[in-house]
Amino acid sequence: MHAVEYAPGGDATAQGRPLVVFLHGFGGFWWSWRHLLPQVHDAGFRAVAVDLRGYGDSDKPPRGYDGWTLSGDASGLVRALGHSSAVLVGHAEGGLGCWAAATVHPRAVTAIAVVSSPHPIALKRSTLRNKGQRSAMLGHITFAQIPRMPEDRLTRDDGQAIVDLIAARSGSAWRDTADYLEAVGNYRSAIQIPGTAHCALEYSRWAWRSQFRPDGSRFMNRMNQRLHIPVLALRGEEDPYILQQSVYSSHDWAVDYRPREITGAGHYAHEEAPADAGPQLVEFLRSLPGPRLLG
Repeated sequence: MHAVEYAPGGDATAQGRPLVVFLHGFGGFWWSWRHLLPQVHDAGFRAVAVDLRGYGDSDKPPRGYDGWTLSGDASGLVRALGHSSAVLVGHAEGGLGCWAAATVHPRAVTAIAVVSSPHPIALKRSTLRNKGQRSAMLGHITFAQIPRMPEDRLTRDDGQAIVDLIAARSGSAWRDTADYLEAVGNYRSAIQIPGTAHCALEYSRWAWRSQFRPDGSRFMNRMNQRLHIPVLALRGEEDPYILQQSVYSSHDWAVDYRPREITGAGHYAHEEAPADAGPQLVEFLRSLPGPRLLG
């Protein structure tokens, strides 16, 4: 797995700090956290962002795009970085990795912060019961089940489908910025790395197919317990893909659940509004028990 640590000038103190690991969402890679990594480092934490399995410079094996393996990848990375535990921060699918790792590997996770990523049971229930959430999600997930065609769509025209997807899910303010143009340029390049489009879609394929298979039932049964660690849940108020009800209903699976809305942002609140999302994440990290190097 390819990981990037923010440590300007080879900061010698970084490895002795509490670890925060960032997991990106669909179509992204470690660079998705470019705005939050410096803020978390400057607050006294070791900030590391990873390319999920199948993305960016990480390996692209034929299997392992399920909730079980995603949780194992996250907890294994914590150990590989020389720590026994960490705070996990995730967006969308990366948020699923946070929820899953905290449940399946609880000793490795001290807290989680998720962006537009409800608890998987809350999201499933909202999709079944809420027409708006069902309409937002099912088109993408069901189309992903078709062999080969979705991969062709994602990579044709230099990755234009990723640009269209980000435009449809992001807030209007971000789309008028230079940062947005840089982001979509990088994401359309990243999705064209050989094998990436297929691997990215495999996460969605597992999410759908597992609902009808024993491994999916076992996963959901394992996930059906309340976390006893702090959970920060950020959501852009203009997010058309993950609705507010899905995020707020996730409180049933966390004793200390802290939902927050990011004004003027859509599905990519950590990129669209880092001046709001970053300080909220830092405040959350500083509220956690344990030693901190900086005040």
